[in-house]
Amino acid sequence: MEELELIVMSVTQEMDAALKHQEHAFQKIRAGRASTAMVQDVMVEYYGAMTPIAQVANVMVPDAMTISIQPWDKTAIGAIEKAIINSNLGFAPSNNGENIILNVPPLTEERRKDLAKQAKAECEQTKITIRNARQEGMKDLKKLDGIAEDLIKNVEADIQVLTDKYSKKAEENLKLKEEDILKV
Repeated sequence: MEELELIVMSVTQEMDAALKHQEHAFQKIRAGRASTAMVQDVMVEYYGAMTPIAQVANVMVPDAMTISIQPWDKTAIGAIEKAIINSNLGFAPSNNGENIILNVPPLTEERRKDLAKQAKAECEQTKITIRNARQEGMKDLKKLDGIAEDLIKNVEADIQVLTDKYSKKAEENLKLKEEDILKV
């Protein structure tokens, strides 16, 4: 009995992780407003080590269309600028010797559609991960010995209910993100 609960718990954790990953990926897909999440994964070469931008600078959003990056060490400005350019985020950094300013251009209709496609692809990947978690759970159930068949059938049904619930949540997240992206 305890084995069955562990399998369901494991499947639930994997599905939770898939949704968390989707939410993190959606934060990176900009919807026309500046956000610190847009640059959070930029890695800066700082004293020979690749370091996340948040560990070498203060990243702020002074208004809806601007990201301001203030390095704690002024000698890092060049490395931060280079990292932003190499990250292919589509920003042209400007620096005044103290700060790096990123102006977030307004999105074109075509770019909005591309971002919506990107969000849809991320949702599909999330649903694949959810289905894989279900498949692993079902395999684990088949490996169990000495457990009544009706109990196994009940747990299989529970895992399917979880799969449907998490897939629906992934779709709801996508719908909200698409509305956010396509809103002018």
